[in-house]
Amino acid sequence: MFQVRFHGRGGQGVVTAAELLSIAAFKEGKHAQAFPSFGSERMGAPVVSYCRIAEGEIRSREPVSHPDALVIQDPTLIHSVDLFSGLDGKGYVLINSKKTFEDLGIADYAAGFPHNHFRDVGASEIALKHIGRPLPNAALLGSLAAMSGQVSIDAVTEAISEKFPGQIGAANVAAAREAYEVAAA
Repeated sequence: MFQVRFHGRGGQGVVTAAELLSIAAFKEGKHAQAFPSFGSERMGAPVVSYCRIAEGEIRSREPVSHPDALVIQDPTLIHSVDLFSGLDGKGYVLINSKKTFEDLGIADYAAGFPHNHFRDVGASEIALKHIGRPLPNAALLGSLAAMSGQVSIDAVTEAISEKFPGQIGAANVAAAREAYEVAAA
């Protein structure tokens, strides 16, 4: 089973990202589940969402305490929330940031991960370019697909297009594809 924990703030599409990842997994014949966990329901409050992907039935329903991947949609949470809890040194970390790990204050921690398992991608900037708003979730899903190989970029873009038909979906697909290329490089 591959478990992903998404961290961000209300309004960044954290819940939608987990849902889209689960839909992409379903499209590839896998079992998946996605669910959120949040306290105060207001814009800007910290939000956590989870996704599990497996080849067989998923019986677990509790929050993901030992993720295989972390997607950090808001880097301001890095030093205010214990984001890395339960993650081992073989997992994946994807951070929505153009800052270096040194600038984020996590260079020593990042150095303990295998090549291409700890990435920063300017997903908000990619989203702004394609969507016109700094909503990083679709772009981050493209990067996660490239990093982990758990779902294909085609499954991600199909899930996005179904959830958001028309021009909005096409713009999010373009953001996901560009972020996929960034993370695959």
